[in-house]
Amino acid sequence: MLILTSSINFVTKHFLRYLPKDPQKIKLTFIPTAAEVEEGDLQWLKNDKQSLVDAGFQITEFTLTGKDQEEVRQMLNKTDFIFVSGGNTFYLLQEMRKSGFSDLISSYIKKGLIYGGSSAGSLVAGPDISLVKELDDSSLAPELKDYKGLNLIDVAVFPHWGNDQFHKRYGKMMKSGYKKGLKIILLTDDQYLLVDRNKYSIESI
Repeated sequence: MLILTSSINFVTKHFLRYLPKDPQKIKLTFIPTAAEVEEGDLQWLKNDKQSLVDAGFQITEFTLTGKDQEEVRQMLNKTDFIFVSGGNTFYLLQEMRKSGFSDLISSYIKKGLIYGGSSAGSLVAGPDISLVKELDDSSLAPELKDYKGLNLIDVAVFPHWGNDQFHKRYGKMMKSGYKKGLKIILLTDDQYLLVDRNKYSIESI
């Protein structure tokens, strides 16, 4: 199962109904890696984490930065739900590759691991993140050689749709996406994409 959002704190209470068991019985690993290169007070990151705490999940925090594949594998073996935060999509993908996370995650999802994401964490799940150059600074990921996503889904998720802050840049992203032939799903802050057994549904609170 995948739960892809713009900001998970807006929809946490809504998606709980789709989980296989109560949050109190689910071990959730919170991955803040994408936010490590962002500036400011990161209140949005705090809000996302707090919403998951309030829902009752057993939460452990784990960064992919500086980790190797064995460390990532051990982490995945101990968790039921991976939540990948927002931040810089390019830096996130770079660290997913360097740590081996990108090579492992698909097989764990097939075995029942839940993948959740906010913004960058949702964007990276698709086939291509090159469109995000209109939103994120790609220079923060100097070791990233190409922009192929995790390919957990066959669509590009555009978070924060309808947000005035991103209006003009999203117009350019849409044009680039259509030129590349990508399937695109637009998500407002109060929507999320639920992917379960290869069935896609856009849920609204």
